[in-house]
Amino acid sequence: MTVLEQRTAAPLGRLLAAEVRWVFRRPRTLITLGLFALIPILIAVGVVVADRNGPGLIGTIAGNGLVLPIAALTVALTLLLPLAVAMAAADALAGEASHGTLRGLLLAPVSRLRLVGVKAFGVLVVACAAVLVIAVIGVLAGMVVVGDADGQMVTLSGTSLSLGAGLARVALVGIWVVGQLAAVGAVALAVSSLTEHPLVVLACVLGGLIAFGVLGAIPALDWLGPWLLTSGWSAATDALRDPIDLSAMGSSTLRALCYAAIGVGLTVWRMQRRDA
Repeated sequence: MTVLEQRTAAPLGRLLAAEVRWVFRRPRTLITLGLFALIPILIAVGVVVADRNGPGLIGTIAGNGLVLPIAALTVALTLLLPLAVAMAAADALAGEASHGTLRGLLLAPVSRLRLVGVKAFGVLVVACAAVLVIAVIGVLAGMVVVGDADGQMVTLSGTSLSLGAGLARVALVGIWVVGQLAAVGAVALAVSSLTEHPLVVLACVLGGLIAFGVLGAIPALDWLGPWLLTSGWSAATDALRDPIDLSAMGSSTLRALCYAAIGVGLTVWRMQRRDA
């Protein structure tokens, strides 16, 4: 029996655990998560220092700390969270290729499809970790620095929700944000499979998101809205209304699923044809 015939597939659990360890051993991943922890803290301090009667979403945080994590996630989703996910996707394939370690992965006793799944899992873990850090620190900072309005969330509609209902809405927004980031990560992973330069991935993804934002802001191009991933990223504020309207979040989630399916499909197609 030849050595090639003796090769067996590595257990999936071991592969996923190794990818997670590899992701969190990168110093830039830990630094990025630390910076994300500062976002809700800075917003909380800004709310305390600024006029508590200010307009808009930030103004509603005063004395209503449970709104803070939703506001922080909304602010971070515009650019910072996609940047972190794109950076993780760039390291997953393009970074491995630039360091020469991707060749070893392609020669390992692991199918190309499973390899893509493991790398996608690593990107998704970064997205979940970033959202979790902002949400948890946001809740704590809001209740300690801003105040929790007697343990209730005061919605934009003027009604009050219990602490449990408020935390449930924060969790809902967090899950929705992870879905949007999964779409960004899938597209970034597809770009990462086409190049050996991580900076190219960052430039393409961030350039695309900025272009989407510009196109979505032009009234004459409103017909493009349903096709632009970023067009529904303001839907998180709907969780602050009573009753909650899930239509915008639902449509943006379906759009994100389409982008994610296209991104994963292109990545699998490319990796199946990539030479070791």
